[in-house]
Amino acid sequence: MKKFRNGIFYIGIIGVFSILMYWIILLGIKLESGRNINTPQSGKSQWGEFTSSLLDNLQHPLALLLAQIVTIIFVARIFGWVCIKIRQPAVIGEMIAGIVMGPSLIGMYFPEFSKILFPLESLGNLQFLSQIGLILFMYIVGMEIDMKILRNKAHDAVVISHASIIIPFVLGMGLAYFLYNEFAPLNVQFISFGLFTGIAMSITAFPVLARIVQERGIHKTRLGTVVITCAAADDITAWCILAVVIAIVKAGSFASAIYTVVLALIYVVLMLNIIRPFLKRIGDLYITKEKLGKPIVAIFFLTLILSSYLTEIIGIHALFGAFIAGVIMPENIRFRNLFIEKVEDVALVLLLPLFFVITGLRTQIGLLNEPYLWKIAGLIFLVAVLGKFLSSALAAKFVGQTWKDSLSIGALMNTRGLTELVALNIGYDLGVLSPELFSMMVIMALATTFMTGPALDLINCFFKSGQLEIKNKTQLINKYRILLSFNKPESAKALLILADSLTHKRQANSEITAMHFLPTDELHHYDTEVYETESFKDVIEQSRILRRNITTMFKASSDIDNEIVNVANKSNHDLLLIGEGQSIYEGSLLGKILGFTTRIINPEKFINTVTGKENKIDSLHFDEGTREIVSKSKISVGVFIDKNFTDTSLILFPIFDTKDWEQIVIYIQKFIYNSNAKIVVLDVQGQIMDDSPTMEKIHAIQQSTSNLTFRKKQTVEKDFLLQHSLMLISVEGWRYLINNKFPWLSDIPSTLIVADEKK
Repeated sequence: MKKFRNGIFYIGIIGVFSILMYWIILLGIKLESGRNINTPQSGKSQWGEFTSSLLDNLQHPLALLLAQIVTIIFVARIFGWVCIKIRQPAVIGEMIAGIVMGPSLIGMYFPEFSKILFPLESLGNLQFLSQIGLILFMYIVGMEIDMKILRNKAHDAVVISHASIIIPFVLGMGLAYFLYNEFAPLNVQFISFGLFTGIAMSITAFPVLARIVQERGIHKTRLGTVVITCAAADDITAWCILAVVIAIVKAGSFASAIYTVVLALIYVVLMLNIIRPFLKRIGDLYITKEKLGKPIVAIFFLTLILSSYLTEIIGIHALFGAFIAGVIMPENIRFRNLFIEKVEDVALVLLLPLFFVITGLRTQIGLLNEPYLWKIAGLIFLVAVLGKFLSSALAAKFVGQTWKDSLSIGALMNTRGLTELVALNIGYDLGVLSPELFSMMVIMALATTFMTGPALDLINCFFKSGQLEIKNKTQLINKYRILLSFNKPESAKALLILADSLTHKRQANSEITAMHFLPTDELHHYDTEVYETESFKDVIEQSRILRRNITTMFKASSDIDNEIVNVANKSNHDLLLIGEGQSIYEGSLLGKILGFTTRIINPEKFINTVTGKENKIDSLHFDEGTREIVSKSKISVGVFIDKNFTDTSLILFPIFDTKDWEQIVIYIQKFIYNSNAKIVVLDVQGQIMDDSPTMEKIHAIQQSTSNLTFRKKQTVEKDFLLQHSLMLISVEGWRYLINNKFPWLSDIPSTLIVADEKK
């Protein structure tokens, strides 16, 4: 009755007030007499009026800006994904995306589209937004620099860092001497041109370098510590030099710039000695996320904005102020992480790609239309690489590094990335760099960043020792090795219990490695140890309960699924255990298995679909990442669905085909021997009992143990399933279950799906 009453009330109140609104409109129309009201053009249809209005809306500055942002983010993510797949930082792809959308490609071959999407009058709004993104980005860069490391480990690093700045800086000024007459704008003094060329040659991209170090897993090594410290010192020094260079360029001479430099020094002293202690006190009081309310957040953002404002009006650019505001943030790791999380997604995903497009619109590779100009571009690249790479490597060798580490430091310090583009754009805005030289410098920034990964691979290959590999392989003979990879710390405990159940009584001849990867974007170099400790805390505690020694492996990666596959394929493990992705198994298991879940399109899957390269793994209804791991792994993979798993006391093995038995029998034997598990083999279709060879093998195991039970075809009910602590099934059996939509799938216990290495 209440439902009907509510419906009647709803219809009544909407109807009455709709009539009242219509009556008011009629009365209001009568008031229009005597007014100059715009009426629709005569002869113009309602459809014509609609289309005309729609075109006007499309050309509105806000609509155009939103269309630009959508296009930029979409293209940037695609190019970033491609670069990740070829083991390059995503930022390189985003940089290339900006150039592609500029006059070098889209503007050249699709000029009409370029004029519609990026008309000249719209670029001002885009540039202002990109500057906001850069300010936030420099704020993050400042926060990522760990001053404690600089204070404690900067002895050798400062020598390497400053050598890697002064040598390429001087080489850059020497290069400027030969380029000045032909490539410097007419109204630019040599000192301004030379200083900017020098700074362009000597910059290192600290954020990109830090992520490369994390992805390669060398952040804990002496090499990783030294190179991170070098890059941090390099970044601080380079930005201070750049601030002075900007002051000189704006003032017109070194003497005139002294006043600006003095003001800048006063500003830095004020920030370090007054503002920094004040922010530290706030950080100590409001260290947790619960205490960090909006008023406290406002204080830090006001500090950022005021710092950027002061440096802008002083004459050393707002980006320097944003960088210093990040550096003076409270040094507590958790506190900095809270702010980085608040700023990072908006800055890096939404606003920073706009900067790449602005850079791309300024980069006109078409201007380099003569072989001579490409020779100049090659000369710039050569000076940049020789200056940065050799100076860093030789300085590292001088302070006592090995040749391998010295060359690796040189390769990493030669990474220029986004930081170089920021400096180049400042030079372009100040009118110091001509369009031709700007384009050459952008190409150099891309090339030096792109070559970092291959250069490190080449150095590692050159210094690789084959004897160590032979020794390691000898030690692995007769060992059963399990690699478990978890995405959430709580899921690691279940995977470890499962791995231990397969090897418990043969610990001396087995090995378990727990592996955890984090996306590079979510991990910052200075708090890697904190992340690692928290990630492995649960699994290490569980290993103590099980009295089991385990090895841990922690790493940051921009392509986690491929990284898991690479480790599994190269490390001589016998079994990879992974947890099924959460995207499929949220809520009802049956609903997810039947495909009632909305998934984000994976570009690789889309390409495989278009090219016809789909394989039968796609029919397993795993999430995209799990499918990729299963399909690319060269070792056996166990996909584990955790439904409050605790032990392996009673295991159900539904069997559909004789091949299922061949794949699963080794795991049955291991579970029985190592954890005394009871196995129930269920002949779901009633076909196995008629296959004599398979039944003979089953009877042979039954004669040696009472822990194996064979059951003929029966109706599978919920109570029967709930008696079991684990379901063990082959990947072919799992495919058969889901394709035939067995009604009891929603009631299955925790499940281990085994994909054999011969899949």
